[in-house]
Amino acid sequence: MKRAVPVLLLTVAGLVPVWRYQPSAGTADAARPASTPSAVPSSPSSASSPSSLRVVPGTAVDTVKGVFQVEVTFRGDRIAAVRMLQAPHHPQTRWAVPELVTETLKAQSAHIDSVSGATITSQGYKESLQAAIDAKAS
Repeated sequence: MKRAVPVLLLTVAGLVPVWRYQPSAGTADAARPASTPSAVPSSPSSASSPSSLRVVPGTAVDTVKGVFQVEVTFRGDRIAAVRMLQAPHHPQTRWAVPELVTETLKAQSAHIDSVSGATITSQGYKESLQAAIDAKAS
C-alpha cells in the first residue's frame, strides 16, 4: 500500500499535461500579414528581363500540423523573396519559417536542411516551395 499511493499520484501528475494539451488546428489565412514580410510588390509580371519580378504561389500542402503554402517572388531566375500564404498557428511554425526563408534565399532552391524540432513544418514548406519553383519553370 505504501508504494501504491505515490505510484497513483505520479501517474495522475504525468497524465494531467496530456489531458490538458490542445493541438492547434487553425491556419493563417491569406489576409493575415505574413510572418516574413516581402519587400517586393506582389503583382505578377510576364516580362522575362533579368530585373523583372514574377510572383508564383506554391501549392497548398496539407500536413498533420495544418496547411502550408508559400508565395515566391522571382527576380529573373533568382529567388528574391518568400512569403507564407498559409501556415498553421503552431509554435514550431512561428520560429522555423523565418529560418527556412533565410536558408531558401541563401541556397536559391528548395534543397535546404530541415529545421531541428520542426520537421513537419520544414517538409510542408519545402514541398510548397518546390511546387512554386516548378511552376515558375513551366
